[in-house]
Amino acid sequence: MKPVFSFEVFPPKKTMNIETVYTTLDELKDLTPDFISVTYGAGGSDNCSNTVEIARHIKEVCGVESVAHLPCINLTKTQAENVLQQFKAAGIRNILALRGDRSPDVEPAGDFTRADQLVSFIKDWDKDNTFSIYAACYPELHPESTDVFQDLRALKAKHEAGADHFISQLFFDNDCFYRMIERARLTGVTAPIEAGIMPATNRKSIERMVSLTNAQLPKKFTKMMAKYENSPEAIRDAGIAYAIDQIVDLVTNGVDGIHLYTMNNPYVARRINEAVRSLFI
Repeated sequence: MKPVFSFEVFPPKKTMNIETVYTTLDELKDLTPDFISVTYGAGGSDNCSNTVEIARHIKEVCGVESVAHLPCINLTKTQAENVLQQFKAAGIRNILALRGDRSPDVEPAGDFTRADQLVSFIKDWDKDNTFSIYAACYPELHPESTDVFQDLRALKAKHEAGADHFISQLFFDNDCFYRMIERARLTGVTAPIEAGIMPATNRKSIERMVSLTNAQLPKKFTKMMAKYENSPEAIRDAGIAYAIDQIVDLVTNGVDGIHLYTMNNPYVARRINEAVRSLFI
């Protein structure tokens, strides 16, 4: 079975017109990904209109399957039900069920404290099995985990609750991903697990993501960043080459799929697609 190749985009900031992401999507659709996922707006309310509209646009206008993110930590069950109704009415059939990041400015609603609770909630609410449920996993420790066993229990709980497909957090050391896969399979997780790849095209954005995710930086990666940090063009090209190298290794070793965090940058996605597309045929 050939591996999946998919992308992630995010809604524009409130100060920007939603049309900006449609321009990005017009370019990404030509790369024929298996699906494109859309992140959820910050703050955690049930006002997810941008996510809904973008996911609908991907499916209806771009002709590509869409996956809508749904973080639950700041939602009540009533709000979550409202979001599910919006997804269903818009023809969205795939949900990435997430706990979501804690925010110092927003008090958690309290109805959901773990992603597996949201997976179970969706399964119970979705009487006609409209939705396919995706979930997240972590090649390296989740920032709030104490050890790999806690991470494994969380992964297995999401699988047992009904998650059909997993997408990993970004990572820069493929061995971390392979170790996670081995542990997951040993504990009985059989669902496909896609590898999340973020091209390192900007040092500041990578440093921010590393601080949020606990991703470890291999020596090869840090040397690359240090050597080219004063040249935006060089660090972009080196970052693209590094991501391509990761993807070739992952696909060669039988990965279920690659989920490319595009950062709404179609140029980078296109460069990577040109280099690796033949691996997915």
